[in-house]
Amino acid sequence: MRRLGTGYSSFFSENNFAIWIIALAVIAVAHLTIPITPSLLPNIWDSIVWLGLRMEEHMHSEYFFTELTVLVFLVAYAFWLNATKKSIYLLDFTVWDGKPEWKTTNADFLDLCSRIKTYTPESFEFQKRLTERTGLGDRTYLPTHLVRDTDFSMTSARKEAEEVVFTIVDQLLTSAGVKPQDIDVLVVNCSLFCPTPSLASMIINKFKMRSNIRSFNLGGMGCSAGVISVDLAKDLLQVHARSLALVVSTENITMNMYRGNHKGMLLSNCLFRCGGGAVLLSNKWTDRFRARYKLTHTVRVHKGQNDTSYHSVYQEDDPCGVTGVGLSKELMNVVGDALKTNMTVLGPQVLPWSEQAKFLFNVALRSVCKMVGKKPPSPYVPDFKKAFEHFCIHAGGRAIIDGLEQNLKLLPRHCEPSRATLYRYGNTSSSSIWYELAYIERMGWMHKGDRVWQIALGSGFKCNSAVWRCLRTVKPAMRKTESMNEIHEKLN
Repeated sequence: MRRLGTGYSSFFSENNFAIWIIALAVIAVAHLTIPITPSLLPNIWDSIVWLGLRMEEHMHSEYFFTELTVLVFLVAYAFWLNATKKSIYLLDFTVWDGKPEWKTTNADFLDLCSRIKTYTPESFEFQKRLTERTGLGDRTYLPTHLVRDTDFSMTSARKEAEEVVFTIVDQLLTSAGVKPQDIDVLVVNCSLFCPTPSLASMIINKFKMRSNIRSFNLGGMGCSAGVISVDLAKDLLQVHARSLALVVSTENITMNMYRGNHKGMLLSNCLFRCGGGAVLLSNKWTDRFRARYKLTHTVRVHKGQNDTSYHSVYQEDDPCGVTGVGLSKELMNVVGDALKTNMTVLGPQVLPWSEQAKFLFNVALRSVCKMVGKKPPSPYVPDFKKAFEHFCIHAGGRAIIDGLEQNLKLLPRHCEPSRATLYRYGNTSSSSIWYELAYIERMGWMHKGDRVWQIALGSGFKCNSAVWRCLRTVKPAMRKTESMNEIHEKLN
């Protein structure tokens, strides 16, 4: 019930206009109907006549003008609140499609592991078994200095970051026809690689951006940081009029490949690969006509107050002093709990009233059954397929994708973008949701009016959502790559 209250309180807090209209209706109806009794209203027609006479009588009262003035003011204020809330548009986005020389097969990865002398034979065999079950294909990417030279240095890590980040930013600015000096807000997120100067400063230096640019560099926020960056950019664009925001999401592998023998930390080696995404946002109403998407909702849920959730994805030293990121056995339960909270907050904002009514009826019925000592029915999971045409589920691994598909009762086609991203690029951390959106576009599935739900999961533990509405049909030729049909056929 507490989650339900949180969901609907969030709905009303983000819909000021609805609050005022409902409040005014309640006040008006209450004022007119307080003296009503059953004997006065024998039928509907008499009710209507009585209300008309009641309103006419009230219009001649000494308080009518004052009440009318207050009501007009409240209505005007409600319209003003909505008029000042700026719409956020996604003009364009791009993802890093890799360098041919960085292409890494599963055999290449295992060869790298065999040359790292700190691994025991048991650890190597463990990673070999994991590699066969991760769902990654033979066309993911790792830096050549890592695969060929086993170079884990800071210099090489910077080279990896520069290759990915500079490439996607340059492609995005060129595609959108925007100069670097036109960017007003820059938000960069990379969880495990936080050098000094920051990655944001690296981009500003490379592209010679303005000295008064508002830049932010987010670190340590895990795979869910892509939506966090969008949410931060959204808040900034609500404050700064006529602005452009550049959001860059990436992760760095070079310095963060685990070289110890703790099984809970070896899994990340087999899942994570190089990748990145860049997104251009605008709050200019004139950009509405060239934008591809409009941001309609963002929901952020943080379960860090719970110790189990907090330690479910945790960077620390293993017993031998080697630093790595451990994934706990409780991770899937933590994911499910965070997702339920996120769905409860998001549901009232996106679900049709029919689904909300079914959900509320189920909640009430379960409460009554518990009160009378009877077995309550199973919780009703709203059908989010009635709210969205497309789903971009974080490609964190096969277990996560399969679990969300089952919990949300999705069809295989809804999870294909996530499975395709995992197969083609691996777990690219916070940028995976943009690879999935790119896959949907490249397959020609995105049409005007379609709604997209991006679901990001990350350490903390966090579950974040972003909802977009497509403003124009995206032709497959705009985003086509030679491997998309091949992957589609393999997954089907």
